Amino acid sequence: MSATLVLLRHGQSTWNAENLFTGWWDCPLSELGAAEATESGRLMADAGLALDVVHTSLQTRAIRTAELALAEMGLSWLPVRRHWRLNERHYGDLTGRDKAQTAERYGEDQVFTWRRSYDVPPPPISDDNGHDPNGDRRYAELPPDVLPASECLADVVDRMLPYWFDGIVPDLAAGRTVLVAAHGNSLRALVKHLDGISDDAISGLNIPTGVPLVYELDPTTMRPAEPGDPLARSLGDPEAVARAAAAVAAQAQGG
Repeated sequence: MSATLVLLRHGQSTWNAENLFTGWWDCPLSELGAAEATESGRLMADAGLALDVVHTSLQTRAIRTAELALAEMGLSWLPVRRHWRLNERHYGDLTGRDKAQTAERYGEDQVFTWRRSYDVPPPPISDDNGHDPNGDRRYAELPPDVLPASECLADVVDRMLPYWFDGIVPDLAAGRTVLVAAHGNSLRALVKHLDGISDDAISGLNIPTGVPLVYELDPTTMRPAEPGDPLARSLGDPEAVARAAAAVAAQAQGG
């Protein structure tokens, strides 16, 4: 017996399409992103996945991706749990900024460090940033010392893992097939934990939008029953998955 976990990065968002750093800003899916979400549902249905429960972040693009995928599978009635700990990485003062222009301003090396280093966060969100997400009502009850002003991937790992252990693992341990619809960096953080990927190697992992990753976990350890390349767990055509991952790698990953 194994525990089945499905990870799904939301479909392309409008800010993904515009090449903007997104992070905690709540932007919708693009038309392509909605189509990707629906296609992910078809892929899961064709694979015979019998989902029992869904976990999402508090961000619309992940929520809508789950809704469209479940509708395609005829499973809109499934219970859904949402938590801010599954949110995308907080991009601090880069939020809302054009990725190419940011590279011109700060230099490609600096932006690459902010974007891909494991433990170097971008500058904290500034008072004059017109896209500061921290005042959003959905975060009103978070204590000030918990609400991030900027995050590196190490920070995302630290704030995501408590929800993994306390929120998701109990569903898996109860024999439920679990779908987690979240974001590029929150899923990279989870995959890092599941596959034991090193701090250096995780920088090379690019999770495509709208592509389900299926993990069969040992119910005792809640780690993969068989180790392997995370993208090899993808549903769909391997060449298409590789192209989608390459497209993510070609741009600064903002959420």
